[in-house]
Amino acid sequence: MMICTTSPNAPPFASMAVLLIFGVFVLSALPEFAEGMTRHYTFNIKYHNVTRLCHTRSIISVNGQFPGPRVVAREGDRLIVKVVNHVTNNVTIHWHGVRQIRSAWADGPAYITQCPIQTGQSYTYNFTITGQRGTLLWHAHISWLRATLYGPIIILPKRNESYPFDKPYREIPILFGEWFNVDPEAVIKQALQTGAGPNVSDAYTINGLPGPLYNCSSKDTYKLKVKPGKTYLLRLINAALNDELFFSIANHTLTVVDADAVYVKPFETDKLLITPGQTTNVLLKTKPSYPNATFLMAARPYFVGQGTIDNSTVAGFLQYEHPSHRSSSSIKNVTLLNATLPAINATNAVADFARKLRSLANAQFPANVPQTVCSKFFFTVGLGTNPCPKNTTCQGPSNVTKFSASVNNVSFVLPSVAMLQAYFFGQSNGVYTTDFPAKPPVPFNYTGTPPNNTNVSNGTRAVVLQFNTSVELVLQDTSILGAESHPLHLHGFNFFVVGQGFGNYDPNKDPASFNLVDPVERNTAGVPAGGWLAIRFLADNPGVWFMHCHLDVHTSWGLRMAWIVLDGPEPNQKLPPPPSDLPMC
Repeated sequence: MMICTTSPNAPPFASMAVLLIFGVFVLSALPEFAEGMTRHYTFNIKYHNVTRLCHTRSIISVNGQFPGPRVVAREGDRLIVKVVNHVTNNVTIHWHGVRQIRSAWADGPAYITQCPIQTGQSYTYNFTITGQRGTLLWHAHISWLRATLYGPIIILPKRNESYPFDKPYREIPILFGEWFNVDPEAVIKQALQTGAGPNVSDAYTINGLPGPLYNCSSKDTYKLKVKPGKTYLLRLINAALNDELFFSIANHTLTVVDADAVYVKPFETDKLLITPGQTTNVLLKTKPSYPNATFLMAARPYFVGQGTIDNSTVAGFLQYEHPSHRSSSSIKNVTLLNATLPAINATNAVADFARKLRSLANAQFPANVPQTVCSKFFFTVGLGTNPCPKNTTCQGPSNVTKFSASVNNVSFVLPSVAMLQAYFFGQSNGVYTTDFPAKPPVPFNYTGTPPNNTNVSNGTRAVVLQFNTSVELVLQDTSILGAESHPLHLHGFNFFVVGQGFGNYDPNKDPASFNLVDPVERNTAGVPAGGWLAIRFLADNPGVWFMHCHLDVHTSWGLRMAWIVLDGPEPNQKLPPPPSDLPMC
């Protein structure tokens, strides 16, 4: 049943009486009791020394691994992950892209669904993988700790179910990251104090390694060793903090089969774009015989904004095993072939790749696109300014302003307690308000000449949705302080990308071109630079759900907001009470 919301500011708290009445039923209906096995993990958050680019520094990692350990599950499995904090920083872990059906307490964004795990404390994340298969990622979700706290989530099909493509010979996670020679926490702290753009990273990495194109890094190069005539499934994950990346393997074609743990119609490409927070599964068919060559696999950024960027290239080697079984680690006397990547500002290549992504949309894996919409929203996303504190100078766009970012001109301020707790216990007063604007407070030519006043408002404001509301959201980039792409991530849901274009969205003309048949289904999608993105989703998951740009600098500046989805009428449509070990602020 679909309910159209008539009161977007309905009471934002759960009814304790209803919860008590249905308590027994709620427990018996929890998704954890669904089909599948239970898998236990322990994440010890610790310091350990890592050397890259001839710089050694103490990083924060999980179980002394960088990148962090793989979390492997099958669709339908329950995951219980105990996170123990042994460092001085507060920590949370987010299971990026996991739907978290009725398990919002396990989602992980600090001060949204939980208070952080403090030094010497632990928290057990308990959730079930429901209706998803493919690749996702886990990462820290507080400040910039995810620079080193990240790893893959590998979701296999249910037992006795197969991929909708030929079974690969091997499956290999490929994680892109960013390396800073200094502590990233110091980088963002300084930027927020001065109002300037933060210093950029010193290198990109593939599985934690920068590769031969960086100083002092030839020994720190990722090598993917393959056999001729085989098909490999590469699970690509962009865990970089602030950069969308082009990726290519020299003289090889990749077949895209999955995006954000949702199967797509397979298509071939020699290059792809992957934004922070996105995952892409590709099939790599190796040459039929030994090629006597080594192939560069490389990634470098896509960027069209006005700020500075780490404009470097990370590379690894695709090496073929020689038929004589001699070591493939030596690349002497073997031709090295370079990968071809688009220019840094190749917006058309980005748009072309995005248009190729379509849901599989068959009987087994349907695309359940909302055909009718109850609630429509129009959100501008982009940069802006805040005035400097009195009697100080700043290093923002001017010496009297700081860089900021906003959604509908609201720069979101994180509360000092968790929103989900405040919502659940009816204690929202002084924590957040439910008056987030459904459209820009002041319309302007969004992609034209920016307005003279670029200051944003600041607040902790949310949108309230009735359970099962079908939502259409148009995200419009602005040219304030430069048009640029914004990879928007929605927690707790997948959404369908039904439309996108350049310039200002036209509500009278553009909906006619919406794809309501087989649009790609994702959890993170790029709002085009100087353009717009239209998405639809069904608000069928009760809780408080964060939505933000997955470029961490923009998140830190306030390009974020929250949706509150109310309980539904049935016992299995309600958010259960919090676990007993939920951290306190």
